[in-house]
Amino acid sequence: MNDMTQPAPLTPASYKSGTKPIWCPGCGDYTVLNGVLKALAIIGKPPHEVAVVSGIGCSSRIPAYTSCYGFHGVHGRSLAAATGLKLARPDLTVLVAGGDGDGYSIGGNHFLHACRRNVDLTYIVMDNHVYGMTKGQASPTTEPDWDNKLSPGGTGVRSFHPLVIALASGANFVARAFSGDQNGTAEIIAQGIRHPGFSFIEILSPCVTFRPEQREWKNHVHKAAVEPTDDPARAARRIMTDDGFNLGVLYAGNRTPYHPVAHTPAADAVHALEREFQL
Repeated sequence: MNDMTQPAPLTPASYKSGTKPIWCPGCGDYTVLNGVLKALAIIGKPPHEVAVVSGIGCSSRIPAYTSCYGFHGVHGRSLAAATGLKLARPDLTVLVAGGDGDGYSIGGNHFLHACRRNVDLTYIVMDNHVYGMTKGQASPTTEPDWDNKLSPGGTGVRSFHPLVIALASGANFVARAFSGDQNGTAEIIAQGIRHPGFSFIEILSPCVTFRPEQREWKNHVHKAAVEPTDDPARAARRIMTDDGFNLGVLYAGNRTPYHPVAHTPAADAVHALEREFQL
């Protein structure tokens, strides 16, 4: 007979909403979503103690597909909203979901400063090197020679390197996963949530609609040959020589997370301020 006094164990299904995902068939974001749900089950916090924040884009639909608190914000501003939420409610586990367009283009400045501030939240970016929702434009991480109808011959612009930027800007945890490895993705996300400070996880998530050649990513990804390091200089050398397909935790630092200092004004100071506004 079941013990009704004990709460039911949390499983990935505990964090899944009744809203059906509407991504394209074959999109890597399906398995990223399942990886997020599995990671939350590993962590074991109930859904009402978790908040998922996003901006705009295919990947930013994720909050609607979870049973956690969710906030679907405006383009590029997810980290600003998530930072405010975490500082106001430090008891919540805060995840941010986004894509390479939302996070590195209009949201690029927020990305830099979120890494720098080192607030204790986890940023998951599904990178497919293209703007999928708006029909296939080149994104900041698109290869400069990628030929397409909107950029014939390619953009000629150097690709943005998010892991290098994250490390240089002060992120306390830097990792890469692949959507085709759902269990590995879940484990890396769980590690990122557990690690104090700002955790940045790049997930290679193929867009088979506009970048069908990315189906080959499954043949290129491989586990990083080195163990995680807490030495930024060593991590920088690893990431700068990276082929873009190393999977795993590349840097796990020991910076103290940012905590705002609460200032309680003295009673006499408050009364003095009130007197200034008396008529």
